[in-house]
Amino acid sequence: MATGLLPLLLLLFLGQPWAGAGAGADTEAVVCAGTACYTAHWGKLSAAEAQSNCSQKGGNLATVKSEEEAQHVQQALAKLLRLQEPLAVRMGKFWIGLQREKGKCLDPSLPLKGFSWVGGGRNTTYANWHKEVRSSCISKRCVSLLLDLSMPLPAGRLPKWSEGPCGSPGSPGSSIEGFVCKFSFKGMCRPLALGGPGEVTYITPFQAISSSLDSVPFASGADVTCGDGDKSTSSYFLCKEKEPSVFDWGSSGPLCVSPKHGCNFNNGGCQQDCFEGGDGSFRCGCRPGFRLLDDLVTCASRNPCSSSPCRGEATCVPEPHGKSYTCRCPQGFQLDSSQLGCVDVDECQDAPCAQECVNTPGGFRCECWVGYEPGSPGEGACLDVDECAPGRSPCAQGCTNTDGSFHCSCEWGYVLAGEDGTQCQDVDECADPGGSLCDSLCFNTQGSFRCGCLPGWELAPDGVSCTMGPASLGPLAGPSQEEDKGEREGSTVPPATTFSPTRGPEGTSEAAYTSTRPSLPPNGPLTSALPKMLAPSGPPGVWMEPSTRHPTAATGHRDSAGGDFVATQGDDGTDGQKLLLFYILGTVVAILLLLALALGLLVYRKRRAKQEEKKEKKPQSAADSYSWAPERAESRATENQYSPTPGTDC
Repeated sequence: MATGLLPLLLLLFLGQPWAGAGAGADTEAVVCAGTACYTAHWGKLSAAEAQSNCSQKGGNLATVKSEEEAQHVQQALAKLLRLQEPLAVRMGKFWIGLQREKGKCLDPSLPLKGFSWVGGGRNTTYANWHKEVRSSCISKRCVSLLLDLSMPLPAGRLPKWSEGPCGSPGSPGSSIEGFVCKFSFKGMCRPLALGGPGEVTYITPFQAISSSLDSVPFASGADVTCGDGDKSTSSYFLCKEKEPSVFDWGSSGPLCVSPKHGCNFNNGGCQQDCFEGGDGSFRCGCRPGFRLLDDLVTCASRNPCSSSPCRGEATCVPEPHGKSYTCRCPQGFQLDSSQLGCVDVDECQDAPCAQECVNTPGGFRCECWVGYEPGSPGEGACLDVDECAPGRSPCAQGCTNTDGSFHCSCEWGYVLAGEDGTQCQDVDECADPGGSLCDSLCFNTQGSFRCGCLPGWELAPDGVSCTMGPASLGPLAGPSQEEDKGEREGSTVPPATTFSPTRGPEGTSEAAYTSTRPSLPPNGPLTSALPKMLAPSGPPGVWMEPSTRHPTAATGHRDSAGGDFVATQGDDGTDGQKLLLFYILGTVVAILLLLALALGLLVYRKRRAKQEEKKEKKPQSAADSYSWAPERAESRATENQYSPTPGTDC
């Protein structure tokens, strides 16, 4: 063994806990594959304590970034469960290196839900959650593997992920039974092959001891004991890097060879063929297409691509002389950092599309924005969609196409309505808060309105105001039937009968009917003077008949054809008579209310007068029939004529 390796071996072996261990004993659950080793441990620790335990040995809590890595972790846990008796039926949890710091919230769009790996890596695609992740940002959350400890782990069922509080020293958390560590290395050595009786014990850099490793990490030591009786020999080997990416033990030929057994024991320690000599010796050989390596035990293909060193979409291409190879990627991919696999190239970073670019594995595709559609090769990448084309317009009335969109409009007398602004709703011009557009009566119609006048008034040429008709200039007496008939035939305004209450001599109201026009200002607004309940259902007099266009001014209304508003006459003043009847009824009700008020006042005053009279008349007593005598001076008694001494009393 080379002298320069002795200090490293001393550092590895000095004071290690395996010094007194029996040969071939597995004291820990270790699985090594690829460039990493995984160890499973018992221990009721918090997540922070478990991470500290792993980092002290040069690793971290295990990552489970792929299904392949999940299988390696499962194998380590299966070994751990085999080291002790099966437990009672219960579930247990083992910490892994997936955590979410305090203040970071759940991100349901990502497979890891906002969690990240302790050793680095955030947006890995593999996930195996047991149930929905709790949405919490106020405390740190950690992930563990959920296992049934009462039975062996099934090979095809990978452990589920369970998230929860990370625990604290002395209080690791509910059902926490242990943790899994991961240690990464730059390469691995093949296990040592024995050509005769003997045992090999591997001591890894992270202080794990095992005799059954499928791959041995770089810088591990191997304690080889040869012999099957009292006579035995020991040798020590170290896994080292012979050349870039090539690792071996530095030994030549099979170990523990024995002429007694020859090729009959473990194929002489050879990987492929074992050839015996006549004197009990033997040597290793390789099959056609392979060549024997420097350790005289291992065979390698003469075609360096025979072992499929390239991963994924990468293709292996052997170099001249068959000693090396190169991995190549298909179009749309490029080699990753290991030069063994391929990663997708994001072509959208070069903006190859006119509008929207969507990257796909190994390529990309162009899409158009909303309001555009793909055009033919000669028309351009994306063309505007004419949403206002016949048969596809979403608008109720007017539609105007724009670049990539459209907008709806309404005719005069309508406004846009609906949640999407595509419908039109009629505007009630007569309910304008600023005042009616008509001076007198106003009637709303679909998309417009009509103005009208009270009986005895006619619509002015402007179609909005009312003027007093010619009949109002006649005598106050009612016209004869002939005159009335002629007047109706020669005028567009029918005479109206009005009701005017007058006061009688006794304070009562008397109704006098006249055929005169209402004494209203010729241009004054009438809508405010007429209650809504009295508005006639039909045209009471002269109406404005506008066109479908909304009037734009109060003076001079014209339709689109340039015609004037047309004045029409009501049917024999029927609505005017109804309006007169309402006036009469209203006046009668008002008079009755006044009479009732006067009667109540009269009754009240009479009762008050009677109460005053009763107070003035008081009831007489028995002494009131007698009279008192007037007072006079007291006189002497009449002298007794029979007295012997007149003037004296006996």
